[in-house]
Amino acid sequence: MTRRSRGNGPGPLVAAATLGATAALWTWTAPGDPALFPAASADPAVEVHVLDNGFHTDLAVPRARLEARTGPLAEAVRSLPPGDWILIGWGDARFYVDQGPITDRLPDGARAFFRPGNASVVMLDPAQRDPRVLVAADRRRALRLSAAGFDAMADRVEASLDLEDGRARIAAARAGDDARFFASHESFWIGRLCNHWSAGVLNAAGLPARPLRAITSAEVMATIDRAKLDTEAPRD
Repeated sequence: MTRRSRGNGPGPLVAAATLGATAALWTWTAPGDPALFPAASADPAVEVHVLDNGFHTDLAVPRARLEARTGPLAEAVRSLPPGDWILIGWGDARFYVDQGPITDRLPDGARAFFRPGNASVVMLDPAQRDPRVLVAADRRRALRLSAAGFDAMADRVEASLDLEDGRARIAAARAGDDARFFASHESFWIGRLCNHWSAGVLNAAGLPARPLRAITSAEVMATIDRAKLDTEAPRD
C-alpha cells in the first residue's frame, strides 16, 4: 500500500490569517466625528495644542476652559498653582514622574514597557507661557475644536482618573515642580503607551485616529496633520 501524503495542515492558513488580521489592525482607523471636528467657522472655537518632545506627547489646554466645567477634572485644575495653560499627559506612575538621568532609569523603563498592568497617572501641569513660545513650531500642532469637541476631549481625560469619593487624587508630585500627577485607573505597558492615550483623546474630540499605530509621537502628530488635510480639502 502506498502511504497517503499529508498536507501541511492548517498552520500556513493560521499564519496567513494572523498576518492579515495584524495588518488590518495596524492600518485600521477609528473614525472621527464631523459633528465635533472641525469647529464650524461660524461657531466660537477652542484652540488647543499638542506638544511632541520626540517620543512623548502632551496636550496644552486653556485653563479657563477647563475650570469653567464641572466635575473632578475641573476641581483638580483649580487646585493647581497659577498658569494660564494646563499641560496634560498620561504615563507610567513611576517612569513618567521620575526625571533622573535616563541611563539610571533604563531598568525601570524596561519594566514599564514589558510588564503588563503597570499603574499610571494623568499629569496636570500649569504653564505660564503660551504653547507657541513654549515649544518649537515643528514640535507643536494647533487644533481648533468646537465647544462640544473640547468637552468630549476633556470628558475622555476625566474618564482616565481613578476617583476617590468622586475626586481626583494626587499620586505623585515633584519638589520644585508645579506638575501634579493624579492616579489613573488605566494600565501602562507596551500595548498601551502615552501616545496611544493621546490618540484616543484626539479621537474623542472628533479626529480620526489609528489606535495601534499610535505607538510613536510622530503618529500622534500625523493624526492631526491628516485630519487638517481632510477637513481643508475641497468638497464637491
